[in-house]
Amino acid sequence: MMKHVTTALAFSLAMPLAMLGTACSAQETPSEATNSAAEGSNVPSDAWRKVDPENLLLIDTAYGLIGVELYPEIAPAHVERVKALARAGFYDNVPFHRVIEGFMNQTGDGSNGDGSGDSELPDLKGNFTFRRDASMPVTLISARQDGGKSIDVGFYKSLPVASQPMAQSMLTADGKVTAYGLHCRGVTSMARTSDPDTANSQFFLMRDRASHLDQEYTIWGNTVLGHKHLRRFKVGTAGEAGFVPDQMNTVRVAADLADEVRPEAYVMKTNHPAFQAFLKTEAKSDGTYPDICDISVPTKTE
Repeated sequence: MMKHVTTALAFSLAMPLAMLGTACSAQETPSEATNSAAEGSNVPSDAWRKVDPENLLLIDTAYGLIGVELYPEIAPAHVERVKALARAGFYDNVPFHRVIEGFMNQTGDGSNGDGSGDSELPDLKGNFTFRRDASMPVTLISARQDGGKSIDVGFYKSLPVASQPMAQSMLTADGKVTAYGLHCRGVTSMARTSDPDTANSQFFLMRDRASHLDQEYTIWGNTVLGHKHLRRFKVGTAGEAGFVPDQMNTVRVAADLADEVRPEAYVMKTNHPAFQAFLKTEAKSDGTYPDICDISVPTKTE
């Protein structure tokens, strides 16, 4: 069975993202503009968090390098799987066999290249939510109703998440609350069949938001480098007449590269005053913030 990502509502959920400042060109994406603004301003050095090279996946494409921060504390088995396959060269020269405008870029089926393949490793159990305590702080952006209950929405590191309020941890046996990642642009998630426990090697990078995927697919990373490339991949499905898909040339774990060629990714700390100053530039005229999928945590590379 093909591992397809549910497309229902995908196109209606796509929305243009706000630009971050008048000095940025109309062609810039939020991440590109954020990088320009952050590097050109007086952001203190201690406002930046260096992404652990062991948890930075580097995807080389014809358009440039995409860097994905991995979250083993959220989806340990899936992160372990992606890193193992990358280190084995499984993802090298693998096409984006299914790319849908306003939705996502799907890849990772190995040599088949048509969405029918997987690795020879066993399928993984779905990991659609995670448990967190005070050691995994979320910077609150807003709140929303989920199933009739209030749920916090904010950033864990650079990942947009929804979470039960931390105050509820006092009522739980493990002292933790339930949270889940949000399928905003740049987020990476595992593909599967209709069986929730069939993720294996295929994954997708979000081109735009798709909230109907939340708590249905396992999120394991978020794009922190090369955000601008996500919408450049050719749209189409393998087997369509005239469709020549783009591909991942190489996929590497940054820690495996020599120091002199390894890019370093930095993400603004969301608990730093610099991030609060950044958020003020995002606020609407009534003082409220845009939807969290319209806010990108500032990143830079060195």
